[in-house]
Amino acid sequence: MNQLSTGTFESQAKHRLVLKTGVAVLAAAGLLSSASVWAQAVAEKKEPNDTTNDAATVVVTGVKASLIKSLAIKRTNDQVVESIVAEDIGKLPDNNVVEALQRVTGVQVTNRAGGEVGTLSIRGLPDVQTTWNGRNIFTASGTQVALQDIPSTLVRQIDVYKTRDASQLDTGIAGQVDVKSLRPFDFKGPKVSLSARETYLDPAKKANPQLSALLSNRWETGIGEVGALVNLSASETKYRNESVTPGAMVPFTSPNAAEVPPGYTPLQRIFDNNIWTPGTHTGLPMAAGSTLDFNGKAYPYYLARDAVFQSDVQGKRERPAANLALQWKPNSDSVYTFESMYNGYRDKSFNQLLFSFVDWWGDLGSNPAGTITTYPGTNVIKTRKVNNVYGFNSGDYTTSATDSYVYALNGKWNLGDRLRLEGDVSYQTSTYHSEFTATRIDRVAPSINVDFNAGGGNTAFHFNNDADLTDASKWNVAQFYDNANRNTGSAATANLAGVFDANWGPLETLHFGLRFDDRKASEANRTQSGTLNRNLASLGSDYASTNSNFGTAISDVPRSWVEPNAYYIRDHIDDWRKLFNAGDPNFLTTDKLSLQKTFGVEEKTSNLFLMGNTQNELFGHRLRGNFGVRYVKVDTDMTFYKVDASTKAVTPSGASKSTSKVLPSMTLIYDPSKDVVLRFNYGETLRRPNFGDLNPVLQLGDDVSKVGYGSGSGGNPDLKPTRSKNLDLTAEWYFQKDSALYGTAFKRKIDGLVVGLRHRVHVDPANDPFRNSTSGGDHTNGYDYVINSPVNASNGTISGAELGLIYFPKGLPSLLDGLGFQGSYTRLTSSQNVPDANDAGVIVSQLETPFFGVSNSSYNATLAYEKGPISTRLSYVWRSGFLANNEAALFANPIGIWRHPEKSVDMQISYKINDNMSVDISGVNLTNEMQQQYYHFGSAGNAQLTNFGTLQIGRSVSVGLRWKM
Repeated sequence: MNQLSTGTFESQAKHRLVLKTGVAVLAAAGLLSSASVWAQAVAEKKEPNDTTNDAATVVVTGVKASLIKSLAIKRTNDQVVESIVAEDIGKLPDNNVVEALQRVTGVQVTNRAGGEVGTLSIRGLPDVQTTWNGRNIFTASGTQVALQDIPSTLVRQIDVYKTRDASQLDTGIAGQVDVKSLRPFDFKGPKVSLSARETYLDPAKKANPQLSALLSNRWETGIGEVGALVNLSASETKYRNESVTPGAMVPFTSPNAAEVPPGYTPLQRIFDNNIWTPGTHTGLPMAAGSTLDFNGKAYPYYLARDAVFQSDVQGKRERPAANLALQWKPNSDSVYTFESMYNGYRDKSFNQLLFSFVDWWGDLGSNPAGTITTYPGTNVIKTRKVNNVYGFNSGDYTTSATDSYVYALNGKWNLGDRLRLEGDVSYQTSTYHSEFTATRIDRVAPSINVDFNAGGGNTAFHFNNDADLTDASKWNVAQFYDNANRNTGSAATANLAGVFDANWGPLETLHFGLRFDDRKASEANRTQSGTLNRNLASLGSDYASTNSNFGTAISDVPRSWVEPNAYYIRDHIDDWRKLFNAGDPNFLTTDKLSLQKTFGVEEKTSNLFLMGNTQNELFGHRLRGNFGVRYVKVDTDMTFYKVDASTKAVTPSGASKSTSKVLPSMTLIYDPSKDVVLRFNYGETLRRPNFGDLNPVLQLGDDVSKVGYGSGSGGNPDLKPTRSKNLDLTAEWYFQKDSALYGTAFKRKIDGLVVGLRHRVHVDPANDPFRNSTSGGDHTNGYDYVINSPVNASNGTISGAELGLIYFPKGLPSLLDGLGFQGSYTRLTSSQNVPDANDAGVIVSQLETPFFGVSNSSYNATLAYEKGPISTRLSYVWRSGFLANNEAALFANPIGIWRHPEKSVDMQISYKINDNMSVDISGVNLTNEMQQQYYHFGSAGNAQLTNFGTLQIGRSVSVGLRWKM
């Protein structure tokens, strides 16, 4: 995820992007042309016994053919694998990779926003090892890559491995997703494919283009067979995310003066942490009449939200991508492949945030009790009116940019009749850069009326005069936040693997290999903030921006408000920084800004594996198996850079560690009949710590909510890999050639899960970045911060069962011939211990919770129809509610944040105009579902009393045209 800045630099970047794309096309065209001339000038030589993948040369088209090919892969693979095969050249069944994966058995998706899915999990776990043609890929200093960054038009096939053997990578306890791209030897001859797609996205109400092109050819030459392929893709998405959220739940005194503790007034917020301790994790009791102790005497309290806020994010996302593949087959016993891939990501987003406190006490009139209503039988406030309420709007602008490159050379050789070797060397580099600016404007509104749940879990509110929200003269320019980050990563990898046809009794083949990877990553950032205290209107109309038509499908809330114009500010950022520098010389202007490196790491990984494949008979039927072991050694060198907040002096420090693991694996495959396959798998996998989690340098946040301490995070260089022991038992029944029923029972036992642990630290003024803050408390003598740091302090298990069906009935009436069904159901049970610590960081209890992101039940059902030139698909995907994350233990609400059940109805209709051209129409989230959350832990909280945020996802409709020859 990443972005470019605006103005001249943005324009130059776009020109460079267009130039690069054009050069790539011309280079490919020149390559194909020159190779063709060269081929005509030399003698043709046809080698016998071609060992390239003949199956790949068969063009698979249509939904039914794609599903049949995926079943063949599933049946013949030793591992538990699900596959998605492109229906045609570069044509997955969906507009992007993640959308296509949501119909794979056991795969769940969530966090839909900006017109796409943000998170993918396999059997409830998000730690997915992503590979490109078998090679590990990543983004910048991260250990994973966002699958949505890989354009679907560059993909030939996606394999989802739920089990692994010793020959595969050791990381990714959830599983492995291997994305396979096209190569010239996948085709029998020349291929050209062009596609164009336009997607209309709600609620942005914008049309978005996607273009792709493929050129490929292969020739017989005097030095053997050669091939070349280039595949280009570019897409643009203009999106809008709208959300309304009530704040956290906090305690207030009674509205009745006779029930108020000494020193308090009616409906005053209770801040004193010595009186209220949220350690129960269920929050404070919500029954009417519940009390808190004040100096030995019980007083009733009420619970209400501390704030309400709306977020209106409007942005533009661009994804350029390219794939180049060159292949050479000098003879029947060797083939060489060079390939490279480029993935780019550009994103610019303007978040127009409206935030208002609803807990200010004071002017409640002569009848404070008349300003609230409660849910029946509870002390939870449902509606309230607050006078003289403080609020701020924030114009947050983020630009980010990612550029990732992979270069690889692969060779395959047959050495005699019994030994096959494959060598692979690759180098990849990835950079991520982002800039974030946020300008706050604030005011005190005469009053606000709020209904925290006006129906359907949605919050509604209005001010005494909503027209003031769009009047720039009513707002004061307050804080300005100016941050930037740069993350980089690279890796050089060498791999050599072999297969020896042993034929030693039951041992058929012996697999062996070694792999070495040298991974480097670094992170750098800068932060600064200042306060202006100027009227927004006094700065000129260019500095103000007003949105419109917000959230009409969500609830009754303001539809429009004024913000600092983040686009104009970014275009005139030097002038804007000088305004704040005039009031505070410590606020740096553009010419003095620089990023400070905070973290650097080099990780060297050595792998060795040995695996034997066996075959025998049991009760007269075939019994196959493989037994292997993989040895992994990881050496990590880390450098940390601490920056003094006052002197800006940099103090480096370092650490090194080494760890090694032996990971066994076993697979047994039994065919009790020709149509039934039984599998048993045992394997062990790892999740290595994220590089950022190793960095102990503190990142601090201001005490915005005025709870008496700030917040922050810091890494832990002593983190160890998480280890998972995995068991799978599957049964597959291929009852006809294009249909199958299959099921799996599985269990994962996971040790050393990384979870966040809180502890309080005191930061002296010299190192306190908010020492001049006006939004928090008194920082004169330093300030306390509660730091969340990762530790290997949790273990857990996740188990479940899957059931899948692909069925194309025979003997249907002519009109229905071609009708088929694809569906699956997954049931999961998970449990993990999450340690709870006091402010000193001492673990005082263990919470037993489900895994984050795990739905107990999920299913998908797809009706497919294919007859003549028409191909259609209608699918429904559903997952039950799940624990998304835990709230910081600062408030009175239950600590868990749960998601409501999520679903999506998708559709696609394709029409084949002729053998070369087709058109399709598709829709995603046709029922316009929303994403909602609520607080819940144990028996405390529910969607009615403790509702949280609502996000408008929006629907999308696409029209695409494809041409090939």
